[in-house]
Amino acid sequence: MCLVAILACSHVIAAPILILGDSLSASYGIDEEQGWVYLMRKHIPQHSITNGSVSGETTAGGLRRLPALLDSIQPELVIIELGGNDGLRGFPPQQLKENLTKIITLVKAQGSKILLSDILLPPNYGPRYAQMFNKVYQDLATEHQITLMPFFMTTIATKPELMQRDGIHPNKLAQQDIVNFILPWINDML
Repeated sequence: MCLVAILACSHVIAAPILILGDSLSASYGIDEEQGWVYLMRKHIPQHSITNGSVSGETTAGGLRRLPALLDSIQPELVIIELGGNDGLRGFPPQQLKENLTKIITLVKAQGSKILLSDILLPPNYGPRYAQMFNKVYQDLATEHQITLMPFFMTTIATKPELMQRDGIHPNKLAQQDIVNFILPWINDML
């Protein structure tokens, strides 16, 4: 009886995780099985991971899709990796903050933990805009007392061999590096 109980417990999936992101998490330009979210599943098989990431997604798009994702998944942890497309389109930082605030509020109301990924813009957007944009993430982490993870692309983006031709998206060689970067943060949250 004890052996049966142990075997049954070993197949229990604990702590569903939702990734709410954009193309950096949606395996843009590579096969889904090569992307970091898919690879992460091998490192933490006891957790079900749902990739709710969509290439080209803005914070407004993520906000629209979030309630249905929360209802269906009921995650213990939500990793929010959104805002890059808002910045690339030059949206006002205040709009970014409002959308992310609503996302954070919905996730907290669900009772889920939040891991917010910092997002950095390329330097060609100007230091003033980039600084205002980045400050949004710092402020949100402080105001909502949530964990802010450094941007996982910071070191990858400086290595051409890890980037796709567009210079924006990580290639398949970079995906395990992303897993190695994010995994300790997930483990700390759970």
